Amino acid sequence: MVSSEVPCTIRPLLPQDEPFLWEMLYQAIYVPPGDAPPARSILDQPELAHYVRGWGRPGDLGLLAEDAEGSPLGAAWLRLFDADDPGYGFVDDQTPELSIALLPGARGWGTGSRLMAALLEQARAAGHRTVSLSVSPDSPALRLYQQLGFVTVGQVGGSLTMLKELSKGR
Repeated sequence: MVSSEVPCTIRPLLPQDEPFLWEMLYQAIYVPPGDAPPARSILDQPELAHYVRGWGRPGDLGLLAEDAEGSPLGAAWLRLFDADDPGYGFVDDQTPELSIALLPGARGWGTGSRLMAALLEQARAAGHRTVSLSVSPDSPALRLYQQLGFVTVGQVGGSLTMLKELSKGR
């Protein structure tokens, strides 16, 4: 059988994975084709930093994909926010917001789909009923989110807020 997937192992994110999560947060920033990526100092902005800072607090859920040598390829993680400090895809204080990113060389091989499916199952097992995210309408990831059952429930600035009911389907 021929597989289009890169062999990888998926394991839980640990507090010591926080440095890699910072890289994933930077990789998660959508940059339209032809535009220059932002300076890495953008991660110091509180509205972005709260996605990673202090990883491993109660309620944090996440997974890391590694190649056969144990090198990280990408991560998907969930964090709860509240109305006083909302994420870009904030829906309510009971709905964790999903973030996902892969290193550029790991994209297009099914790793993101595997991470998403496993994280959504982890969220369901943890008792979450919904998961939200924020995505640019121009991002290639939008199609994956739609295929996984995320639906648009709002728009903040130029980004869509999407929601997935975990009790339904995948």
